[in-house]
Amino acid sequence: MAKGTGDGAGALEMDPEEMRRLGYRVVDAVVDRWEGLVEEVPWRGGTRRELEPLLQEEAPEVGRDADDVLRRVLTEVLPRAGRIDHPRFFAFIPSSPTWPAVLGDVLATGFNVFQGTWLESAGPSQLELVVMDWFRSWLGFPEGAGGLLTSGGSAANLVAVVAAREGRQNPTEPVIYVSDQGHSSLERGAGIAGIPESCIRKIPTDEAFRMRVTALRDAVVRDREEGRTPLLVCGNAGATNTGAVDPLRELAVLAREEDLWFHVDGAYGGFAVLTPDGNRALEGIQEADSVTLDPHKWLFQPYEAGCLLVRDVRRLEDAFRIVPEYLQDTALGEEQVNFADRGVQLTRRFRALKIWLSVQVLGLGAFREAIAQGMELAREAEAHIRRSADLELLGPASMGIVCFRYRPSRETRGAGLDEEGLERLNEEIQERILRTGVAMMSSTRLRGAYSLRLCIMNYRSTREDVLETLNAVEGVGRALLVAREKSSGGPPGSSGAAGMEGS
Repeated sequence: MAKGTGDGAGALEMDPEEMRRLGYRVVDAVVDRWEGLVEEVPWRGGTRRELEPLLQEEAPEVGRDADDVLRRVLTEVLPRAGRIDHPRFFAFIPSSPTWPAVLGDVLATGFNVFQGTWLESAGPSQLELVVMDWFRSWLGFPEGAGGLLTSGGSAANLVAVVAAREGRQNPTEPVIYVSDQGHSSLERGAGIAGIPESCIRKIPTDEAFRMRVTALRDAVVRDREEGRTPLLVCGNAGATNTGAVDPLRELAVLAREEDLWFHVDGAYGGFAVLTPDGNRALEGIQEADSVTLDPHKWLFQPYEAGCLLVRDVRRLEDAFRIVPEYLQDTALGEEQVNFADRGVQLTRRFRALKIWLSVQVLGLGAFREAIAQGMELAREAEAHIRRSADLELLGPASMGIVCFRYRPSRETRGAGLDEEGLERLNEEIQERILRTGVAMMSSTRLRGAYSLRLCIMNYRSTREDVLETLNAVEGVGRALLVAREKSSGGPPGSSGAAGMEGS
């Protein structure tokens, strides 16, 4: 399998024909998986106790047969994971990449591009500038705006927080303001940037889970009066919990008045600007100082692909640019961009290729239609929930997300369950649906209530996938209540725990 004379270099090389043969086998395995995806279940996992006997072993001193190693990967490792691109994987924020994007990642890995500096990656760096300019144009940012691709939204949010902090000269107790629906990565990024938890304000939201601008203004005034430095406000452009979009235009006005850095977390929802409905919902995003985007979410790219776009890209370079002696050869002038000067990574992979390749091959219109389809399917899910006697809407459809729970009506067995009983019932419904392979849903809490949550962002998902999942929730809920009634000798009452004995 290896070529050479047995020295170290030769032992690590492989014969070109063997490389092709193994490569074709890998491509065949991936295509077979995609072709059979609908027939598979959305999730299959395993406990550590189950998996350790299969995989725990010492590293082999002598290489093993490549076909056997690949067989183990394809049968023992990769199947034990969520099929996040399955059409009924509605949990969390899923990723469903396109084939040209996958090929872009294969090329970027195979060509082993180091994209920290222009000197080592002129073509790839130029392509990242092109992709960033696409994003700038889509969001309505001005000429001269720019940014960089990151591993994901968490890294992008961290970079934004550091850039905002570095733009102030020794701020006293800098304060960050986020919605009570804000993503946890903002808090994590603030901690990494040296901003303590005591300086993070969670602003309450209205009935639609949108940040209350009056409450934000009051918090800013109070912090300034008490000697702290209001630094940054983050608006949601599609909150992870509910899909809610904060009043971005109003936040932009307040941020200008109060001298705040206005950051928008559009990690998954930002690309909805490509659709008419999404563009209207995100009005005001173009006035942000920075926006986080995740192409590996609603732009249908493989992991990892995040992005930070900044109105004034010099703010990134002011915060991150360092030129040690060993990198003096990479200082080629301002026209050539070293992306390491814009963020936390010096070693960076070539992430732009998959985005560029997929848009070039498929066309932007195809992405536009797929995003619009997800939003429409969420609206259809909401309509079904509203019509159902036994489903309760907890969060209206927004940016592809809808939140609800099973709540039996007066005509259904189990009517009158209290909050504890409803929570235990919905937990069991979710577990039963996952175990039977119908779908993968996730849960959250809204105003303290346990909520099931559909996140519909896969271009493969159909109306039938969504409605069958909702019908399954209703059917499983009714079946569980019938079983409880039989086991307890009477209908479950309003006592909650007693009514759900054994769940």
